[in-house]
Amino acid sequence: FRSEYELPWLAHAAMEPMSCCAKFDGRSAVLHVGHQVPDIARKAVAKLLGLDEEAVEIKSVALGGAFGRRTELDVVLQAASIAREHPGKLVQLQWTREDDMRNDFYRPAAASRVEGAVADGRIVALHARSAVQSASVGLTTRLLGFAPPGPDKSTVEGVSDQAYRIPNLRIENEAVELPVSVGVWRSVGYSYQAFIMESAVDELAQAAGADPVAFRLAHLDPGSCEHAVLSLVAEKSGWSTPPAPAADGTRVARGVALCTSFGSAVAQVLEVSMSAAGEPRIHRVVVAVDVGTPINPNLIRQQVEGSVVFGLSAALRGKVSFEGGAVREGNFDSYPLMRLAEAPAIEVHIVPSREAPSGVGEIGVPPVAPALVNALAALTGKRVRRLPVLA
Repeated sequence: FRSEYELPWLAHAAMEPMSCCAKFDGRSAVLHVGHQVPDIARKAVAKLLGLDEEAVEIKSVALGGAFGRRTELDVVLQAASIAREHPGKLVQLQWTREDDMRNDFYRPAAASRVEGAVADGRIVALHARSAVQSASVGLTTRLLGFAPPGPDKSTVEGVSDQAYRIPNLRIENEAVELPVSVGVWRSVGYSYQAFIMESAVDELAQAAGADPVAFRLAHLDPGSCEHAVLSLVAEKSGWSTPPAPAADGTRVARGVALCTSFGSAVAQVLEVSMSAAGEPRIHRVVVAVDVGTPINPNLIRQQVEGSVVFGLSAALRGKVSFEGGAVREGNFDSYPLMRLAEAPAIEVHIVPSREAPSGVGEIGVPPVAPALVNALAALTGKRVRRLPVLA
């Protein structure tokens, strides 16, 4: 087995474009901003204005969406710089949508070649080699002035740290440097490597002539949380029985994907059909999660539901492209998000646990794209290896 996968740069496209209010009176500064690391923002503003940190106050407000974009310092320092030129006045800085889209720190594009072999229904060897910019190195350099030593593990998370038992496994990444500013995007490296890994596992299951769920279960420790969520999602989705046709009578197929990220295991099953225009319609998404002790089950479901829609938007149509050294996409007409009429029914099932609580906010994103293309492969017999699906 040998296959290649490609993913594009992606914008954060938060609902609220970048914004910040700042006031500087010569001795102190106050900023009203939604920021994901306000202590670092405070240090940066103090340095810019020549103040002690105690003289800078960050009043945190609702993020209006963030997804990693509001870890950056650009809008905060821009607002503080303007306020410095107008002492005593409260300055409100609001970017336009076009400013926001074309001056983002994008999710890196990625390419990967995966080679593997199966024997007696099992994966006996897997070699995945990717090429991707390092979002983490870029971010830490901008925030802290230096990058941590050693290789960036975030570039291979989602393929190097999964639970499948594969006796011969080699994971590589070539860190590339390109003139595109990149940053962390919801689920970071898992957002592209899970697509690569779970697409390849599905193709290996096909090569072995095995059911995709049974094939995955055979490579997992029966006592693991991954085995538990995969078994639960298969049960709740009715995997063992064919899905009912769509309301218009067209055939529906299912796809499955599994990913452990931020300490939590997630399995998803998508039910998909094709419209008369030849576009995918996602009817139902069934999700099983193990997040340790579920402190707030309703909030867990909300986060997973939002992650699913966020991930589907990117998988279906998300793409940042360049022309003449500038980003083409400026608004939601050229960078469309999933609309209410397109959104599927989403079921979230939580595995009971007494383990320490683990991540929730990003974990629903990584399995979405591979589950979608795996469903499309089952439906059409054609494998999508380059995102977005509707390029």
